[in-house]
Amino acid sequence: MDSNKDEAERCIKIARNAIGNHQPDKARKFLEKAQRLFPTDQAENLLQSLLQNGKPPDENGVPGRGAEPGLRQRDRAGAEPPQGDAAKAFTAEQLDAVRRIKSCKDYYQILGVEKTASEEDLKKAYRKLALKFHPDKNHAPGATEAFKAIGNAYAVLSNVDKRRQYDQYGEERTHPSRHREHRDFEADISPEDLFNMFFGGGFPTSNVHVYRNGRMHFAHHNRQDRREQQRDGGLALFVQLLPILILIIVSALSQLMVTQPPYSLSYRPSGGHIHKRHTSHLKVPYYVGDRFIEEYSNTLKNVERSVEEDYISNLRNNCWKEKQQKEGLLYRARYFGDSELYQRAQRMGTPSCSRLSEIQVILDG
Repeated sequence: MDSNKDEAERCIKIARNAIGNHQPDKARKFLEKAQRLFPTDQAENLLQSLLQNGKPPDENGVPGRGAEPGLRQRDRAGAEPPQGDAAKAFTAEQLDAVRRIKSCKDYYQILGVEKTASEEDLKKAYRKLALKFHPDKNHAPGATEAFKAIGNAYAVLSNVDKRRQYDQYGEERTHPSRHREHRDFEADISPEDLFNMFFGGGFPTSNVHVYRNGRMHFAHHNRQDRREQQRDGGLALFVQLLPILILIIVSALSQLMVTQPPYSLSYRPSGGHIHKRHTSHLKVPYYVGDRFIEEYSNTLKNVERSVEEDYISNLRNNCWKEKQQKEGLLYRARYFGDSELYQRAQRMGTPSCSRLSEIQVILDG
């Protein structure tokens, strides 16, 4: 924690120098990094001055001239300035891109891919669009809705079953209203959660994105907001999870009536798997109970075959997760030009993939 604090203070210092050199974008970047490492009021005040007032604060963290903390500024006509995303700058290109997404009639058009697009094509399209339309990157009006539409389109089309159903019924359900289509084929995961999972971590921001009644809202981190969200969403969350809890209970009861395997891939004293062994072929470690040899000496080869199959299946799953995380971090680093993040991603190992390669060599030999 101390190292994070020191690094955060270094980022604040760099941000102050950037403010002095009239580089607000660089200052914002390092202030956001400081908040992720070790949140402080100092960094928060500097960051809010940059975001809300459009002017860098002075060296004491006081907003630029003309800004009155705690009071809303008014223009010469006496009208209040726009609040939230509308107060942030955006380009004509970003606005046109948002309009294009909102005018699309189906999920394939939203992602800009053909109906024959492969899984890799969908991933590439989502990577590009999710970063381009994230509400912390694109402040054009409607960018939030466009980002949600992109996430929903990818979540549906990347799921084999949902994509098959969408291909069969999607066009019919588009009429007479496209809103019906989105209700029928709503993704099971929020766009923000999908973004965080896909890119191996959250988007660099000081905001949280809260979903209420199907729409995304933005709020700053504070304890009161979190308490209100937990209180309002607690009952709804329980109702949503109730079917899953029932399935888990039924599954657990059914498992009690099924014979458990005589081995475990990890040390499990509670299950009696305390004696370590290795398979004869791939040398995979596994654990068994006291009476294993006595009970399974005649079927040892079959047991070890099952051990190796389970072990390889776990390696494949872990390898996929490692690749996704590393690939996501590399892509974010390239997109934002973050050399530190790029080096960290390059150093990230994929031990499950390496072990899987070693096993493949043995199997091929």
